[in-house]
Amino acid sequence: MSAVQSEGDALSRADGQGAKDRVLDQYRAHIFPQVKSIHSDPVVVVEGRGCRVKDIDGNSYLDFFGGILTVSVGHANEEVNTAVIAQVRRLTHISTLYPTLPMAELAERLARITPGALQKCFFTSSGSEADEAAVMMAQSHTGNSEVIALRHGYSGRTLLAQGLTGHAGWRSNAHLAPGIRHAPSPYCYRCPLKLTYPKCGLACAHDLDELIDTTTSGRVAAMLAEPIQGVGGFITPPVEYFAIAADIVRKRGGVFIADEVQTGFGRTGRFWGIEHYGVEPDMMTMAKGIANGLPLGALVASAPIADSMTKSTLSTFGGNPVSCAAANEVIGIVQRDRLAEGAAALGGQLREGLTRIQSHFPAMVGDVRGMGLMQAIEFVADETRQDRTPAPERTGVFVEAARQRGLLLGRGGVYGNVVRIAPPLTVSSGEIDEALRIIEDALTDVD
Repeated sequence: MSAVQSEGDALSRADGQGAKDRVLDQYRAHIFPQVKSIHSDPVVVVEGRGCRVKDIDGNSYLDFFGGILTVSVGHANEEVNTAVIAQVRRLTHISTLYPTLPMAELAERLARITPGALQKCFFTSSGSEADEAAVMMAQSHTGNSEVIALRHGYSGRTLLAQGLTGHAGWRSNAHLAPGIRHAPSPYCYRCPLKLTYPKCGLACAHDLDELIDTTTSGRVAAMLAEPIQGVGGFITPPVEYFAIAADIVRKRGGVFIADEVQTGFGRTGRFWGIEHYGVEPDMMTMAKGIANGLPLGALVASAPIADSMTKSTLSTFGGNPVSCAAANEVIGIVQRDRLAEGAAALGGQLREGLTRIQSHFPAMVGDVRGMGLMQAIEFVADETRQDRTPAPERTGVFVEAARQRGLLLGRGGVYGNVVRIAPPLTVSSGEIDEALRIIEDALTDVD
């Protein structure tokens, strides 16, 4: 029995619902109120194993959100745990001022498996930091300052990352960083240009030329974009989009940064999300699934970009040896067990089931999209009228109905009407079928 299991069982035995109430009281009293639960009745998770978690009341759930696409190889993965425990017994922290074996090994692994000329790494504690570091290096390398991001995109919670984010619900009213221009999102279901793919000719990508001509100095440092927009609701660009966008940005003096924080490490059916688009980025940021839940982010860049800044820098916790040991094990598992290929196959099963369910609820499920084990359902008020009115209240009712049946799902989208479905890559075919049954039953209740 694990320590977490013992703790959860003891709390449950002690006074049942009282243990949960104490945790929630502590949250309300001492945690920033902006840190909210996805559920109206919060699930206090005390244990996880594989694709399932257990709450403080002893209820079991299929976890099809995985800590926001972070638990890549399953909760409490024994191989990752073994690597972490062994590293904890040797060395837990020393900072980037001292080379360590786990960080050196991870840097070499990432240089080997990232596309193109990406060769040098800078480690951080989060994706937000990695995105900020990428922008800084783009400005250093190009000598330009302005940066292009995408509407509906999400880059993190720090001040610059919020400035990059194209989603009002995640931008504070603080004075955000200047010099960021937001291009139209390649959101085909809700095309901002009111066009239809493929007849549109990828107008949203070609619009970058006018964006640069009219809102910048005429030259830019970079474009930073997610291959699939995560918090934006798994918005999946057409396959031609990034080749056009990267070409325009490079002609205007900038570099292309692929934000693989949510799409990396096999999630989309390829090791990297950008591989679906045939584009080699100049830099790549990553976090979340890299270490199966331990805090770690990374920026991988080409040598000319990495060498462009002459000032010193460090990261106190970035490249922590324990997190790096976990990441090395995760990468080994994903490669050995061919989990990216598995995500493509199991993602096909999931997508087929969701498409079938969509046909049963045409007035509720407006769109199904995604790649691999990164799939989304967009809820609308009445798709039969083609008005595509977002239905966030209906979405919330559905997520609660799924939870009551033992399935945890995510939410997203600017309008709060998208359900994000992203189980660990170790999910089984049977667990996908189980989740699809729960989704259909929950939709029946909502309908």
